[in-house]
Amino acid sequence: MAVIKCHQFNSKLLLTKFHLWSTILLVSLFLLAGCGESDDLQKNLPVEEALPVSIIQMRPTNVPILAETVAQTEGAKETEIRPRVGGILLQRLYHEGTPVVAGQPLFKIDPVPFENALAEAQAQYQEQRVRVERTRREEHRMQQLIAKNFVSQRAYDAAVADHAVEKAALMSAKTRVERAELNLSYTKVTAPVAGVSGRSQFSEGALVSANTSLLTTIVQLSPIWVRFSFSDNELGRFGGQLTEQNVQHVTLILADGAEYPHQGKVNFAASRIDPSLGTQQLRATFENTDQRLLPGQFVRVRVAAAESRQLFVLPQIAVLTSDQGRYVYVVDENNKTTKRSIETGDWIGNDWVILKGLNSGDRVIVDNIIKLRPEIAVIPKLSQAKLSNQSYNQ
Repeated sequence: MAVIKCHQFNSKLLLTKFHLWSTILLVSLFLLAGCGESDDLQKNLPVEEALPVSIIQMRPTNVPILAETVAQTEGAKETEIRPRVGGILLQRLYHEGTPVVAGQPLFKIDPVPFENALAEAQAQYQEQRVRVERTRREEHRMQQLIAKNFVSQRAYDAAVADHAVEKAALMSAKTRVERAELNLSYTKVTAPVAGVSGRSQFSEGALVSANTSLLTTIVQLSPIWVRFSFSDNELGRFGGQLTEQNVQHVTLILADGAEYPHQGKVNFAASRIDPSLGTQQLRATFENTDQRLLPGQFVRVRVAAAESRQLFVLPQIAVLTSDQGRYVYVVDENNKTTKRSIETGDWIGNDWVILKGLNSGDRVIVDNIIKLRPEIAVIPKLSQAKLSNQSYNQ
């Protein structure tokens, strides 16, 4: 019985080993067949085609030296409106914040005291005219009497002197009348210049003082001025002090990052450095016919100096950024791509100023950037795109 069980056990063991070797043989055959098919597929893969790209051939150009700084707008003319006579403010004659023209009435001060003063001055003037007429007749009569030796020379001289004194008093009375008329006209406060009116600082019924009470302001908005300054270090980029002659133009950048459509021009440049701030104060003027700019706004200005240097300019789309810095793809003599590290400077419009890394004649790729990698074949085609800096070279 034991012999039979042992025989059955050996038979099962041999059958198991047979199945194991059969499985290994089949797997090996499948692997060999798979490798053969893989080699055939790789042989049948298409060769990578050259990628068509647009290029810009580098040529040095004159690039203006640029610098940006914070600035603040102000009215070209900011006029404070103060009364020339004191009194009760009866009426405001304009709408606050609206444009006004030169000579337009703005406020009315109680005119009654000044009307009374004018009437009194006119009465005194008429009284003095009577005195002058009386002394004139007296002088004429004394002149006839002294011709006949009926009066002394002394009496005649006294008559002449009295007439001269009364004539002088008449001139003084006339001046008082004119001054009273002028004061009466000052009770109607008018705009000395055209511009946009400000908020009224006094309500109707308030007592205002002559030459001291600030009633409102008028601001001229077109043209509008922009004040800014540069430090000593920033002026060093331009090669020294800025003047109206060596500043080519000024670009204003609004709070939303958009450029103001009108170019500005420097109309004031301080002749010395402010010792308290260490800066040179400058001012530029801009057209503002649509009143888009208001006094007191904080903006940025980009100043372009007349001095320039030979540099390269590239569209922003051609410049890539990595952990090692900025770079571009250049097409070599074999029409293959090469990764080139560069150093960038300022922006000119939508273009980068390239300080280092490129040479004259380099062909830089400006499209299909996302498909590029080093050492791939390309078909370069000269780009028709225009660079922003071309506007500076006209």
